[in-house]
Amino acid sequence: MDSDLPVSDVLTMNQLLVKHTFDQSFNATLLTAFATLSLLLAAVGLFGVMSYIAGQQTTEIGIRIALGAKREHVMRKMLMDGMWPAVLGLVVGLAASLAVGRLMRDLLYEIKPLDPMVFTAVAAVLLAVAAVACFVPARRASRLDPMQALRTE
Repeated sequence: MDSDLPVSDVLTMNQLLVKHTFDQSFNATLLTAFATLSLLLAAVGLFGVMSYIAGQQTTEIGIRIALGAKREHVMRKMLMDGMWPAVLGLVVGLAASLAVGRLMRDLLYEIKPLDPMVFTAVAAVLLAVAAVACFVPARRASRLDPMQALRTE
């Protein structure tokens, strides 16, 4: 070719890498945003369900407290009522992800599909979010005034 032609589109190696991996980076960012949004929606949904259950059981909780139940026991019961579906969903989800991870083994490059640290971190985050979502309605239910609860019926 002609040695007098000017060189065009000169980029550093980092610029080339960014240019060629932009689509994957955008997809990963979009996936992270949607995963965060879904986690937030799940927490709000669990909070709403627990608040509704606490509202429906106001009389029962008031009677329990009036008969001498400790507020810690009421709070523990409400937390267990909310955490049970979350733990069950977590177990089912982990089992499904183990099965899907085995199927996707050939599609992953330099990534272990069954990384125990990832599974542990995901389980811990999901349980923490569920616990926080259940804690506020459980605390509100445990601080219920028994006389006020019995008067509403």
